[in-house]
Amino acid sequence: MERTLFLLLTCIILGVSHPAWADSITEQPGYVKGELIFPLDDKPTPSCHASTIVETSDGTLVAAWFGGTHERHEDVGIWVSRLENGAWTKPVEVANGVMSPQKRFPCWNPVLFQQREGPLVLFFKVGPSPGEWWGERVISMDGGKTWHDQRRLPPQVVGPVKNKPVVLRDGTILCPSSHEYRGWTVHVELTKDLRSWTVVGPLNDPNRLSAIQPTILRYADGRLQMLCRTTREYGFIAQAWSNDQGRTWSELTSTSLPNPSSGIDAVTLKDGRQLLVYNPSASSRIPLDVAVSTDGTNWQRVMILEDQPPGQHSYPAVIQTSDGLVHVTYTYQRLSIKHVVLDPAQF
Repeated sequence: MERTLFLLLTCIILGVSHPAWADSITEQPGYVKGELIFPLDDKPTPSCHASTIVETSDGTLVAAWFGGTHERHEDVGIWVSRLENGAWTKPVEVANGVMSPQKRFPCWNPVLFQQREGPLVLFFKVGPSPGEWWGERVISMDGGKTWHDQRRLPPQVVGPVKNKPVVLRDGTILCPSSHEYRGWTVHVELTKDLRSWTVVGPLNDPNRLSAIQPTILRYADGRLQMLCRTTREYGFIAQAWSNDQGRTWSELTSTSLPNPSSGIDAVTLKDGRQLLVYNPSASSRIPLDVAVSTDGTNWQRVMILEDQPPGQHSYPAVIQTSDGLVHVTYTYQRLSIKHVVLDPAQF
């Protein structure tokens, strides 16, 4: 472990993009396994993107993503697969943007959320573009096997726009969200019952710093940290902090982490560390790496998930399950969704 950290730090200091010990992705400390949720020769749709993953109340893993002819095409719907007996089930479409026999809109950015008590919820967006979409949700009472009651969220509510909600100490569900119709702005949506909502924000002036798709981290002292995607004009991950459980936030500022205008996700580990999955570049959606931090300011890249073209490897979703393992899903060349299992105790 000490040698690994030494090599990693040496490579960072020397400006080497990838340490020698990471030449073999699967041999990196902490890498347990990786697999495509569906094979490239048996795709349910020509294209897919923007996955999400959750552990259900009974311990089952469920993944979802949007898929269709291509992003923005009207046939794009929300697809789901479950990990059963060590294998992912055949994907099925569980929601779409059909308005009438004559009108259908594409779907976008699903987010799975398992309530402490209650059904599994799948949030997603519907509309012709991110500047015009609205939030919807559908629920499952059997851990993602069947879905029903698709409905639109209140007009002021988008729902979690890309990344998972977090449950605060008092039971409040905090949904990280954003808008794109008047520039890129981030906000949060607070609810205790998924019926009554409080919207906080926008939290940034898009004329000063444009950002979307936040992910939320928690600290033992009660603080919350927001990390956000920015445009290529800025080329970095932005951050904000809250000292009052998401009711107010500091000004959005830059971090030392690069961002090529691509989605990120992060999770607070059981041991108190923060884990981030992101593209460590200001211009490219490859490579895809993992970094960890104890304070949210100083980050160490500890693993490479993908570093080879063609295509892109992007838009990660990350959770830690009850057994302590970390599960990541991400877009694999826009052709499949990849699932990777990590053991954070090893890095």
